[in-house]
Amino acid sequence: MSEEKRRFLDSSSATPTFIGVDSVFVGDIRGKGQFVVSGEVHGDGELEGALNLSASGSWHGHVRAQQAIVAGTILGGLTVRDKLEIGYTAVIRGKVSARTVAIAKGAIIDGEIEVTSDVPVKRFEEKRDAKPGD
Repeated sequence: MSEEKRRFLDSSSATPTFIGVDSVFVGDIRGKGQFVVSGEVHGDGELEGALNLSASGSWHGHVRAQQAIVAGTILGGLTVRDKLEIGYTAVIRGKVSARTVAIAKGAIIDGEIEVTSDVPVKRFEEKRDAKPGD
């Protein structure tokens, strides 16, 4: 049997869409599949899949995604239909909404947190070392 991965993106086999660390994307993004953002996005996002916003990444606008791991900065808000993990390096300024939310000690959230299930917000201490690009 395969070992269960803690992060839902660890087991994804589809090729993700990347916005690299030195890239700036201006405009709204709509798409399916996994999105890995290490650079900057200025615009709203409608993602039918997962968002992985690395520690070097920033998103200026409102993002909607199926699932998300956030280690970078979001200025505008985040709506996640399923699981949201907020890393210790994350800064979110705006409303956050998700079915389940896990927040690492050290994360900064300046706005309302809405959980759309009966599961309470889980708080944890990040035990992984940050990888380059995370």
